[in-house]
Amino acid sequence: MTEPLPASPAPRARKPDWIRVKAPTSATFQETRQLMRRLNLATVCEEAACPNIGECWTKKHATVMILGDTCTRACAFCNVKTGMPRAIDPLEPQHVADAAAELGLEHIVITSVDRDDLKDGGASQFVKVIEALRRSTPKTTIEILTPDFRNKHEAAVEAIVAARPDVYNHNLETVPRLYPTIRPGARYYASLRLLESVKRLDPSIFTKSGIMVGLGEERLEVHQVMDDMRSAGIDFLTMGQYLQPTPKHAKVADFVTPQSFAAYGAIARAKGFLLVAASPLTRSSYHAGEDFERMRAPRQAQLERVPA
Repeated sequence: MTEPLPASPAPRARKPDWIRVKAPTSATFQETRQLMRRLNLATVCEEAACPNIGECWTKKHATVMILGDTCTRACAFCNVKTGMPRAIDPLEPQHVADAAAELGLEHIVITSVDRDDLKDGGASQFVKVIEALRRSTPKTTIEILTPDFRNKHEAAVEAIVAARPDVYNHNLETVPRLYPTIRPGARYYASLRLLESVKRLDPSIFTKSGIMVGLGEERLEVHQVMDDMRSAGIDFLTMGQYLQPTPKHAKVADFVTPQSFAAYGAIARAKGFLLVAASPLTRSSYHAGEDFERMRAPRQAQLERVPA
């Protein structure tokens, strides 16, 4: 008897016109790519297959991913490879600083894979990168996008906050109901507490979080996530369309229209977020430098008015 052939993965949903982007071709894009290779740096732009890589790298904007390119978790939405990570590169902090200097960055975003294998989850490497940037390019503002530091977040967050990044980002990614299938290694309320801890430890640091839509969430669930974020003191919100990176990843439940994103954005602003970026192609670090610059002056004036 002939054995049945294994089922083929379901084809990915066809993207609507508003989600399509042109392939990167500019010379500046290639220069940015070569710089990352020369300094042995990974970027979330490449590893997570970001649709905005052409635009960002042409502008010499890149989100550097520290602690290697291999994650200890396997989230259903993420294209970063999973496995046993390599040892931490002691030269990585200075390489990040060198890249910021060569690119002439006014704002840099630093993220990482999850490193559950490390005692501090990799927090000390974030600190070293921040310190190297402060030494080499003191005028560059620093935004970090950290993992949740599962079971070790208090000490990890305290160490990073003490290094004083300008923006502390940690993404909730989706609504709590979908965590078991989309983000099984994480806990929704633990992520909220992490961001709440940042604001408690240093109110001058902007906090930021983002979610994806199109995974099967309900509109009122998204509104509740916004309320939870505001209760945790989160300043900035990003919302973008989930895109299935490979047939093995979670399927796209629906493509949210630009009009629906505009409605979500209006509701978020009404709820009190200082900055909202909501569109199909929005990602955590997309236009992050421009967004930060828009908010820095008003926040500084606000802090100066608060009595010591």
